[in-house]
This record gives sequence, C-alpha cells and structure tokens, in this order.
Amino acid sequence: MPSLPPAGVTIAAILAREDVRDALITAFAGTFEGLPRGATFGAASIRRQAQALRLRPDLKPVLLRGNVETRLRKAEGGAVGATLLALAGLRRLGLADRARAVLDLDRFLPAPGQGAIAITARSADARALRALQPISDAETAAALAAERAFLAELEGSCRTPIAGLARFEAGRLRLRGEVLRADGSECFGTSVEGAPADAERLGRAAGRDLAARLPEDVLARRD
Repeated sequence: MPSLPPAGVTIAAILAREDVRDALITAFAGTFEGLPRGATFGAASIRRQAQALRLRPDLKPVLLRGNVETRLRKAEGGAVGATLLALAGLRRLGLADRARAVLDLDRFLPAPGQGAIAITARSADARALRALQPISDAETAAALAAERAFLAELEGSCRTPIAGLARFEAGRLRLRGEVLRADGSECFGTSVEGAPADAERLGRAAGRDLAARLPEDVLARRD
C-alpha cells in the first residue's frame, strides 16, 4: 500500500495484526548467526538487506524476487544462502513451518505496517465506511496510524531502508523507528510514546526527529 492513498480513497478498516516478525529461510543454519561466513543473502527489501549487513557485514547481498514459493525454493535449495520473509505472510499461507528461525524485534525491526491488512474504500462512500467500521481493530489502527505517519514524514517507501513498529504498553502507544544506510554501516533510531489518540502526531514527531539528524545521503532514492 502506498504511503499516501490516492485522492478519493481512504483506509476504511484495519484487521487485527498478525505476527510482525521476520523469519529466516535457509538450508545452511538454524540461526541467523550460524549462516556460513560470506554466504549470499537474497532480498528485494532494502530494509532487510541493511539490517542483515549491519549484523553480518560479511554476507553478500543479491537481488531475490518472485512470489513466496519461488523465494522459499531458492533459499531452501541453496541458490542463495538465506533470505528473510515476513512471518505473517508465511502463517497466512500455511507455510510457517518453513521458517528456520523467527528473528527478534530488537535486531530486526519490521517495516511499517508489516503483518497488518488494511481495507480501502472511496472516501465519499458513507455506506461502505459504516459497513467496514465494525471489523476494524482499534489497537492495530492506532499502531498503523503512527507507523504510516512516521513513514510519510520521512517520505519513505519500500525502496528505502526504514523500519518502524508501534506497540501498546500499559495503555500507552510506543513507537520505535529506524533508518539505516543500505550497506548496514549506520543505523539511526528514535522512540516516542504517548496516548493512542495522538498516534498520527507521535509518528510525525518521530519522523521529524530522525529527519533532523540524518545525513543527507541516507535516504537517497533508489530505482
């Protein structure tokens, strides 16, 4: 989903979130740390590539595209040393048993919105908006409002190495965000918390905080 919906379209409902973590797919190890030195790391996600290289600069990134089954086949067959996939997607496809390890959030913060399903509708379609509201999950909606505002403030997309996750803690909403260099050599982080009703404001505040501290070339656009 784009960071900003097209004109005349709005997010009408957000379903309860699945597991937000990334999963390791490989034929060579049971943990990310156990991957052979110099192994190839297949990814289309700049964020996952940057996070992997931050922890293991010896890995050799290669472009890995295709649907989930294609990526699983290449990683499990040894065409690439390893890849990461969203655990949420694997679970929804009944393929969670293919994960060799589930990665912790302290080291692999997910992409904003990972694990969530949003339903859009025409902004002026009051009937559709009313019909969809009962299935929307309030906590997930607040978390995504913060994450999407964070992403929008940084003018980020799937082509930029940005991670962000908002979670409820004792009734408060806490957002952690990161921007990385694509080669993993640097990581810039931020954290904010506040009332769930202020979710969008919190996300924008976190984005502005990071934007003010980032070197100009970190978020250079990539084709």
